[in-house]
Amino acid sequence: MATTNITPGASSQANIRKAVTAATVGTVIEWYDYALYGAASGLIINKLFFPNLSPTTGVLAAFATFAVGYFARPVGGIVISHIGDKFGRKPALILTITLMGLATVLMGLLPTYETIGLMAPVLLVLMRLIQGFGAGAELAGAIVLVAEYAPPEKRAFYTGLPNAATLVGIMLATLSFLAISYLPEQTLLGWAWRVPFLLSGVLFFVALYIRKHLDETPEYVEAMARAEQRRHEQQVPIGELFRESPKEVLFGFLSVTAHNANAYILSAFSLSYMINTVGMSRTDGLIAVTIGSLFGIVGVGFMGALADKIGAAAVYIFGSLVIGVLAFPLFWLFDTGSLLWCTVGIALGYGLGFGSTSGAQGAFLTNLFPTRYRFSGLAMSRELNGVLVAGPTPFIAQALVGAANGRPTYVALYIIACCVLSIIAILIIRSRSVHV
Repeated sequence: MATTNITPGASSQANIRKAVTAATVGTVIEWYDYALYGAASGLIINKLFFPNLSPTTGVLAAFATFAVGYFARPVGGIVISHIGDKFGRKPALILTITLMGLATVLMGLLPTYETIGLMAPVLLVLMRLIQGFGAGAELAGAIVLVAEYAPPEKRAFYTGLPNAATLVGIMLATLSFLAISYLPEQTLLGWAWRVPFLLSGVLFFVALYIRKHLDETPEYVEAMARAEQRRHEQQVPIGELFRESPKEVLFGFLSVTAHNANAYILSAFSLSYMINTVGMSRTDGLIAVTIGSLFGIVGVGFMGALADKIGAAAVYIFGSLVIGVLAFPLFWLFDTGSLLWCTVGIALGYGLGFGSTSGAQGAFLTNLFPTRYRFSGLAMSRELNGVLVAGPTPFIAQALVGAANGRPTYVALYIIACCVLSIIAILIIRSRSVHV
């Protein structure tokens, strides 16, 4: 049973702020790491680790290594969420941050293909697997931590904050690449590309310090106290999850589809599309993503507050609808090659689509599962979707653009299909439960 310094009961504002800080700083690192690699995939990873491939095939190979990390996420989600449900939120969240931080720093130290040949992409894939294993429970754990401190009437707003932090991570990663993009290509590919990866170490130590001083949530402590009286019934939380809430896992998994498709089109694929397909300059593409992501931070807070008033499911459905409606216009804006219009496209995708799904998702998913296996429920819902949708989306999008001779038609249809799946799942869950 977990130890704690908190007496179960109502959470103070100080404890809520502490939990939000601990949750968001880790989420910033997760998405800094992933956005960093997503940006690098479309710009330099192909040149450093797959130089013998054609430009198009090299980008596909780079996005394939991006997707590889997602195959480790469900495994990490199972293992770490078990720790989180069985032994406490705190040790689980320390483990996630340690694995992610070390893998990203080591990625910045990797020798390239020019130095060690085929071992370079092999080591790159290994780092991505470790990074993915750690990230498999990071955002789920962050959301659970905040949800269990937040007052019920403000759960959507507070659980939206870790999702908003994902955009801070994306923005920091993009800014770091923007800073080095002004360097000559020889310098960029020589040593400068390593700097953004190594800077992750600073964020890692800050997050580790904060989480080491974190207390367990009162709700978790109370749930564990009750579990002591029926210990034989809860030996493996994930087993209980799939025995008692299989439909919630299924529909929770489907509900995240539109969000993930939109998020990874914006954070990972859009740069490659604007620069490699449309022909924008690297600097303009990075500026568009950086400015556009700011609108998402505001959107998440606003939509989270709205979800507390009208219901998380309603806002979640609205966000999925917006993403689908914007699917074609988003690429029409990208195809202009204009910094202004590309920024508008990114801002709409983040501010309205991402803002709505992120603002509502935390409350929607945490309300599906009881405390004793909530961590496992969120991790499985999110990370199984990550394997099939989030991770492969940039690769799928690149392949679909190639199949359409450089046109985005099939990518837009792919986004719309993801939105339809999410809306159906949310409607089914809402018809089954009054809590979402």
